[in-house]
Amino acid sequence: MTPATDPIADARRVVVKIGSSSLTSIAGGIDAARLTEFVECLAAHRQRGREVVVVSSGAIAAGLAPLGLARRPRDLATAQAAASVGQLLLVQAYAAAFAVHGLTVGQVLLTADDLHRRAHYRNASRTIARLLSLGVVPLVNENDTVATDEIRFGDNDRLAAL
Repeated sequence: MTPATDPIADARRVVVKIGSSSLTSIAGGIDAARLTEFVECLAAHRQRGREVVVVSSGAIAAGLAPLGLARRPRDLATAQAAASVGQLLLVQAYAAAFAVHGLTVGQVLLTADDLHRRAHYRNASRTIARLLSLGVVPLVNENDTVATDEIRFGDNDRLAAL
């Protein structure tokens, strides 16, 4: 793609939403090769001086294999347990992949409630802005370990849009 046809050539900030199916293998767990490809692309944007924000799903899916679960749990408590295990693995994988490029990541976990309460929203915005000013790549995800059926985003598309 040439600079004339690159839709983000003049962008100062790039927000990328990466879905679960793009990050995890069929057997469950993180597809390290795929994650590395995404990170290489994002690191190239950082090297061009752009701020990068990653909105990443995949915590529940990443937690399935370590817990011996064949499919996504239907009950909330087990899904939250999978998210708890998977979020740690996901952040570790991102941190290692970005570190190869000399970049640091920071985890930002949010709930719908955080975005509806003005003070929470402002605090989250300030945190992300500060991470970016420090050269850190924010990794944003819904906090599935505490979100309930009533307040879940459902996916991270709304997070990426904010």
